[in-house]
Amino acid sequence: MRILVTGAAGFIGFHLSKRLLSKGYDVVGLDNINEYYDINLKYARLNELGISRNEAEVFLNKTAGIKFGDSFQFIRMNLEDRDNLPKLFKDKKIDVVCNLAAQAGVRYSLENPETYIDSNIVGFLNILECCRHNDIKHLLYASSSSVYGANKKTPFSTSDSVDYPISLYAATKKSNELMAHTYSHLFDIPTTGLRFFTVYGPWGRPDMAIYLFADAISKDRPIKVFNNGNMSRDFTYIDDIINGIEILLANPPEKNLNEPAYRISNIGNGSPQTLGDFIKAIEISFGKEAKKEFLPMQAGDVPQTWADISEIEKIGYKSTVGIIQGVSCFIAWYNKYNKIKSN
Repeated sequence: MRILVTGAAGFIGFHLSKRLLSKGYDVVGLDNINEYYDINLKYARLNELGISRNEAEVFLNKTAGIKFGDSFQFIRMNLEDRDNLPKLFKDKKIDVVCNLAAQAGVRYSLENPETYIDSNIVGFLNILECCRHNDIKHLLYASSSSVYGANKKTPFSTSDSVDYPISLYAATKKSNELMAHTYSHLFDIPTTGLRFFTVYGPWGRPDMAIYLFADAISKDRPIKVFNNGNMSRDFTYIDDIINGIEILLANPPEKNLNEPAYRISNIGNGSPQTLGDFIKAIEISFGKEAKKEFLPMQAGDVPQTWADISEIEKIGYKSTVGIIQGVSCFIAWYNKYNKIKSN
């Protein structure tokens, strides 16, 4: 089976590519390596997959380096490229698509809304069209827990209303789910939307809370604690996220009477933790207390997230990594990546 992983130089896409390769799949990785955050981290991830920086810098439909035998290829391309994306699907004979490429970040969407429409809406439409015309067996795509908005009912279930997003990022993810449903209904494409809950772990993005906290603590700067710390999150370690994707990939939804082969799935820890407990775990890993700057809630943010994971548990998913273990693994990677000597 040949699987296209878009966003292969990104946090989740990198980890998924690595897992799929270890399981013997052929993987075609696609990424545009944009400058939303430090591109050196993206190149470092690709290097872990056997793609040198020189190879990764070749833009558009060029096949780059190889690792794990002949099972990994990398293409640098924009999802918005309506000319070359269909050629890639045809030339590479893709079987399954894991679309993890997107413009991420709630706060960034307040300042750069156009970027979200280009990547998350136009780019996703191009993916759907390519799936439609290339007999794709299963499309999995990144959604987000942000679609639940400020829902007060917990835990968040996929049967809950998600009609009131409070950020443009969340609105584009809900749009993806609606678009996928339409293509599943019209063209019999099995689709699975992945509602991720507060993913963290090694190789994470520098704009994520754990990276920002670690960076500030290591440099003796105060960390910014929004909503005065009155938040809780369903912090989910990256290995659990990848386990969930792998299980869903192997179990595509089936068409049922008049219902299309369409599915939405939460992937979370199922056990929310307070922001204070998360910060405490980071302090323990560093062996030092953080200086804290308490601030009000930011626009587009929510006070809590909590995943109902009962549906994915029915097909074998189990969250196994708590915040003490997960944070420790992240800090060990952070120190190594940034060449910081541990205490």
